[in-house]
Amino acid sequence: MAGDTREPDVAQPGEPDPYDYPRHWEADVVLSDGGTVHLRPITPDDADRLLAFHTRLSERTRYFRYFGPYPRIPQRDLRRFTTVDHHDRVAFVAMLGDDIVAVGRFDRLGATNPAGERDSAEVAFVVEDAHQARGLGSILLEHLAAAARECGLSRFVAEVLAENGKMVRVFRDAGYRVSRAFEDGVVHLEFAIDPTEESVAVARAREQAAEARSVHNLLHPKSVAVIGASTDRTKIGYAVLTHLLSGDFAGPVYPVNAEHRSVRGVRAYPSVLDIPDDVDLAVIAVPAAGVDDVLDACLAKGVKALVVVTSGFGETGPDGRTAERRLAGEARAHGMRVVGPNALGVLNTDPAVRLNATLAPQLPVRGRTGFFCQSGALGTAILATANERGLGLSTFVSAGNRADVSGNDLLQYWETDPATDVVLLYLESFGNPRKFARLARRLGRTKPIVAVKSGRNAIRPALAANSVPVDEASVQALFEQAGVIRVESLDQLFDTALLLAHQPLPGGHRVAVVGNSTAIGVLAADTALAQGLELAGDPVDVGSQAGPSEFAAAVRDALRREDTDALVVVFVPPLAVPGTAYARALREVVGEAGTASTKPIVSTFLAVEGVPDELAVPGPGGAPGRGSVPSYPSPERAVLALSRATRYAQWRSAAKGSLVRPAGIDEQAAKAIVDELVSTVDGQDEVEQNLGDELIVRLLACYGIDVVPFRVVSGVEAAVAAATELGYPVAMKSASETLRHRTDLVGVRLDLGAEDAVRAAYADLHTVSGRADVYVQRMAPKGISCVLGLQDDPSFGTLVSFGLSGMVSDLLDDRAYRAVPLTDVDAAALVRAPKAAPLLAGYRGGAPTDLVAMEDLVLRVAALAEDMPEVRSLALEPVLASPAGVFVSSARITVGLPPSRHDTGPRRLRSISPLEG
Repeated sequence: MAGDTREPDVAQPGEPDPYDYPRHWEADVVLSDGGTVHLRPITPDDADRLLAFHTRLSERTRYFRYFGPYPRIPQRDLRRFTTVDHHDRVAFVAMLGDDIVAVGRFDRLGATNPAGERDSAEVAFVVEDAHQARGLGSILLEHLAAAARECGLSRFVAEVLAENGKMVRVFRDAGYRVSRAFEDGVVHLEFAIDPTEESVAVARAREQAAEARSVHNLLHPKSVAVIGASTDRTKIGYAVLTHLLSGDFAGPVYPVNAEHRSVRGVRAYPSVLDIPDDVDLAVIAVPAAGVDDVLDACLAKGVKALVVVTSGFGETGPDGRTAERRLAGEARAHGMRVVGPNALGVLNTDPAVRLNATLAPQLPVRGRTGFFCQSGALGTAILATANERGLGLSTFVSAGNRADVSGNDLLQYWETDPATDVVLLYLESFGNPRKFARLARRLGRTKPIVAVKSGRNAIRPALAANSVPVDEASVQALFEQAGVIRVESLDQLFDTALLLAHQPLPGGHRVAVVGNSTAIGVLAADTALAQGLELAGDPVDVGSQAGPSEFAAAVRDALRREDTDALVVVFVPPLAVPGTAYARALREVVGEAGTASTKPIVSTFLAVEGVPDELAVPGPGGAPGRGSVPSYPSPERAVLALSRATRYAQWRSAAKGSLVRPAGIDEQAAKAIVDELVSTVDGQDEVEQNLGDELIVRLLACYGIDVVPFRVVSGVEAAVAAATELGYPVAMKSASETLRHRTDLVGVRLDLGAEDAVRAAYADLHTVSGRADVYVQRMAPKGISCVLGLQDDPSFGTLVSFGLSGMVSDLLDDRAYRAVPLTDVDAAALVRAPKAAPLLAGYRGGAPTDLVAMEDLVLRVAALAEDMPEVRSLALEPVLASPAGVFVSSARITVGLPPSRHDTGPRRLRSISPLEG
């Protein structure tokens, strides 16, 4: 480091290298006030930084940490503090720019537990006075505990002065079960560091609050600087400044332009450093080559957030991606969040803010819908369409290349934003899909999420650089489990959003149809039935000659019916009477007490798309508000929007379920089996091995999953002996996996009830396969053949799949998927989700199978997946489902090195390292 003249510490032979630490211990974290710091292990190079940090501590803070004055750090202590082995002695520093602002450490204790293991460590940390009360203590504790568990530790102890109440609260409020003892003014704390339900919940709540605060800071700036503000109307710097001014931003706007004294009549400054006041948000609109210098100035100025509308980064290739990572990394390290680069910008319609820091010319009308979009080019069209259709917005973020701020950050913000009721997402890729699933599932319980997921077959290079691939099965499972309303186009997105933003959720699936055209009414009814909705009586046709009052009376009668949960109004304007009169009559009925707040209404009215004035109920700012009736250009689109809202309402009102762990699971025994296997895998993640039959049976037995007894034998006499031992009747299967799992059963012989049958079956299989070895297995009760499996997605997590066996199911891909962890509700839904699942429930008079037993089997497989990430794939096939239970007759398991788990461990922002994409 600059000014450090000491020779660097070098590890002596036999000593651990103090510079060699696990790289995944580094993390960018968001603090409680929305700022960021970089967390990493300490190294000897930090000596001068640590000395400077120590001198900035108040006497009181040093006293609390060291139990004495400790005015300076002696050289011997400095070396000991900065030179650690990253195993028995670990220390993390929180960096803000080049400065250390907090330090946390643990030292393994010499005392052993009853098993003779040194499993405890003493933990301590200190935070610079100016950065206390920002949540750094709890962040350090989380990351130290995670590192300690990797090092084989299971307990922390701490000694805290009784008067240091803040530090005691850090330990007490972390969610661990802390035991306390008091002696001579010192509180002795001790606790196990394995995550508990409470500690995970505490961490997740703090994560939500911190990430939401960081987005709040971005969307509620008190001042904005436009760096690159231009007098040239063709430049984006001119457009951004113009839009901020015309949108009537509530705070000061500072143009930054080195060549002009003013831009658009507003005084300009040569650099952001020349601005006399604080700058909360900087919009960067200079060419990509100049962004580094601008970033340095923003860092020095202490800007809180950046919106980079400049292009020429990740979308241009490897050099651009390197520059993009450097931009995001430097910004985070200095406490800032970044939107972009290549972003359209951000806006907030709150009258107290009125922020239009985008390239879109007009601030949308005020509404209660939040919109996140990755595509900047598409963002302008989205905002224009929202205005055209009468959809007001609360906030909008177009993240461009999404180097830092992502859709997950916005989900955290919108969860607690009182100004947002509906969330819209246009997603091209996922940066952390596992986290998205967790956040969306939580948010969806209170606010609907509607998402377009493009990029099925191709992703923009700029997004591919910081995204993880997720196949369509995973995406579908993610959305279904999280209650996300998935649509296929922007038209469908707006169709659905208009209903959710203006009308209540339906209380059921019974739909009434009222109109003045039988043909259009029948079309609406057909669409409703095709979408699984139920008609509340026949469509009502008031006739083409009916006047507004007759039309209104029919609508009123339909709404008052107890068997109506929602209403579809289809209307063709007659020639004699203006259609606006009918629209006003409909609005008056909707506005009557007790109707608008309970049953949603959609219409095909006046050939208008959106919310016409005649059907609008003015909201804040004059935009259509709650109670407005959306109109669609066709009855099909109206009913499709209603069906999506109905399915979402059913998901939202359904029981959440509980994370059930079936009885009879021996996780430790299973772990011993898997650890022994994985220890023999030498190489990268893709190196995997298939388990043999004996190990499969042992591993499944640890989770209470029994395989129907079998023997693998060679020779006809051995086959006869095995059949006799197992008990007749038996099945015989070829040892060739290809033959054994063919749908035409060419490699299988069933219901062998005697020795002669076994001999004949052996001869047949030997002829077919040319192999001497066969499986002999006790016959299970006859049932419906199913397949239950696990497939690993390294980025998303593990999916449990279920379907019925057979060629037709395979050809139609009739499989259902759910992501682990599974609740009991998830398990029940999974086994009922395939289109062929009614066969399990006694379709057309068949005997119903034991679905409870199947659900239990699903939960056991899910528990195995959660406990053993080393299990990369598993297939139980076939599983025979019958009234007598479920019987697993065959299994395949592959194990390997566990994949990275993107949403596990202590709180951190998505990595921007090129190693993690």
